[in-house]
Amino acid sequence: MSIDAPKFTLKIPEEDSRKRLVCDACGWIHYQNPKIVVGSVVTWQDQVLLCRRAIEPRKGFWTLPAGYLEEHETPEAGAMREAQEEACADIEINALLSVYSIPHISQVQLIYRAELAAPEFTAGPESEEVVLFAWDDIPQGELAFPSVSWALGHFQEARGHPVFVPFGNPEGETGLDEPQGL
Repeated sequence: MSIDAPKFTLKIPEEDSRKRLVCDACGWIHYQNPKIVVGSVVTWQDQVLLCRRAIEPRKGFWTLPAGYLEEHETPEAGAMREAQEEACADIEINALLSVYSIPHISQVQLIYRAELAAPEFTAGPESEEVVLFAWDDIPQGELAFPSVSWALGHFQEARGHPVFVPFGNPEGETGLDEPQGL
């Protein structure tokens, strides 16, 4: 006895406006939705924690501890998990810093402002090294992604403000185009 794999056709389902993969046998619709990335600008006193990536894309460049939100996980729990996975660091989140739309790679990024629970960290499997940088020593020319630079800038803008409105994409940065030079 053989079981035939379902066949899908790309078409616009009834009462929809976008083409989607639809099962020819039962009409089930396969929705493809953006990925949610969660992360944080983590500090200890006046220093910022950055991770040098040990994986592609952008291996060897500096980034925030961040990654994909898992199913059945809150964004805050995801940001804390990513800090643990990438920097072996326990963090305390204190505010949502920013929400970035990156449609050219189908991502929505939620970046938090957080502090190390203790100055204890080391590189996890996705990081070559983890460093606490003084603000003026952050390697701006070696940041992995534009959104890392955006988040650091927004962090600096919100510094000293216990209450603020979360930031979005910087003006002129629609996230629709692939960044140049990456």
